[in-house]
Amino acid sequence: MNIKYFFLLLALLAEIVGTIGGFGSSVFFVPIGNFYFDFYSVLGLTAIFHVSSNLSKIVLFKKGLDKRLLLYIGVPSVLFVIIGGILSKFGNDLWLKIILGVFLIVFSLFFLIKKEVIVLPSNKNAIYGGSLSGFSAGLLGTGGAIRGLTMAAFNLEKNAFIATSAFIDFMIDLTRSFVYYGNGYITKEILIYIPFLIVIGWIGTYLGKLILNKIPQEKFKRLSLSLILIIGVITLIEVLF
Repeated sequence: MNIKYFFLLLALLAEIVGTIGGFGSSVFFVPIGNFYFDFYSVLGLTAIFHVSSNLSKIVLFKKGLDKRLLLYIGVPSVLFVIIGGILSKFGNDLWLKIILGVFLIVFSLFFLIKKEVIVLPSNKNAIYGGSLSGFSAGLLGTGGAIRGLTMAAFNLEKNAFIATSAFIDFMIDLTRSFVYYGNGYITKEILIYIPFLIVIGWIGTYLGKLILNKIPQEKFKRLSLSLILIIGVITLIEVLF
């Protein structure tokens, strides 16, 4: 049994940082996984890993759920993750990753520099953001950063932000796990990592929560956007080099 232990260590770090940022570990986990596995195996690993990871966040942050955003972001996300998951068999993942990386860099920089700009926290914007994040999650394996940009407009308290994002992510991952299984992405070769990733999901979430408790609320939004910027840069580096 040839297990890549350094990959598991990086997965733990991705889970801790993803918890602190509030948008889940897939935005780091997918680029990391692509260094060790083929693109479609990473999609399958990410979906199963995140089901457990987000369950731990729901348990640890359960008091902060925002039911309005669960409806307006969650439902479109689930619908569009199915579409993205089906289309992943036909897409050119190289160009899609480049587009995602550029999008994350431009938008996170815009909101970090233009602090006075406010995205209206409307139901329409929530639906658009949920649709785009779900589609990206199905197609590329990660949509949490896009959802993070959308949810940042609503200025949620940090525990509410993480709990709501995790619940939406859980619905997305459970749905796309079935789609990816049908696509043949979940193979016997990657199943040996599932028990390790389940444990990592819970440990990483717990450690991330401990760190998050020490971060003031006013710094949380800026930290979240900064992490999204880093994700965009990592995505482009992974594709181009």
